[in-house]
Amino acid sequence: MLVPARLASTRLPNKPLADIAGLPMIVRVAQRAAQSCAVSVVVAADHADIVAACEAHGVRALLTGADHATGSDRLAEACTLLGLDGSDLVVNVQGDEPLIDPALIDACAALLALRRDCVMSTAAHAIATAAELDNPNVVKVVLDAAGRALYFSRAPIPRWRDGPAGALPAPPPLRHIGLYGYRAGFLRRFPALEPAPLERIEHLEQLRVLWHGERIAVQLAHDAPAPGVDTPEDLARVRALFA
Repeated sequence: MLVPARLASTRLPNKPLADIAGLPMIVRVAQRAAQSCAVSVVVAADHADIVAACEAHGVRALLTGADHATGSDRLAEACTLLGLDGSDLVVNVQGDEPLIDPALIDACAALLALRRDCVMSTAAHAIATAAELDNPNVVKVVLDAAGRALYFSRAPIPRWRDGPAGALPAPPPLRHIGLYGYRAGFLRRFPALEPAPLERIEHLEQLRVLWHGERIAVQLAHDAPAPGVDTPEDLARVRALFA
């Protein structure tokens, strides 16, 4: 398992090193991820301070380049440094998810292991309100009959053409959860793929995968994930939960 961590953050400076109940957030994330069935957990960091914080608490960390455009690019370098290739499975747990569910990590990895037709896996859960469906900060995904992603969008998809205002269709739309499984060989190829026009419009890097004709399997979660940390307010909520 790989955890990308970037020191710079517009909304929350030095986010990976933010203290949560006496430990840096990136250490909390790694410890939580280690509760899964992963063979190993490695942090892929862009700054020596993150590496030092991890090593001080017994978490393995690699120093990667500081100029990667996406987390996937950073993980591709980590795969090279670790010698991972081919069908090795890599799960990407975001470095700001100290409450990530270890069971969902395992489910995402197991799904990819089963789906030889897919180079990636991810997760989603049912949207409960029309406000959530309309929120552009909530990424939505629609699936094909085999449970593979057809499209990801910040727009409300699917749009219920004939439905009453404020109502949700059945089955309910799906909110994407930012947890990814990769085949290491594909992950190492990802940075060389031309960015997709739709990726630039939506600012969603997973659209590059679909644009190039690859497939992403989607694990359906029963519940919404625990909150991540993007803002000082998010950090305060997570600190309260740990307290």
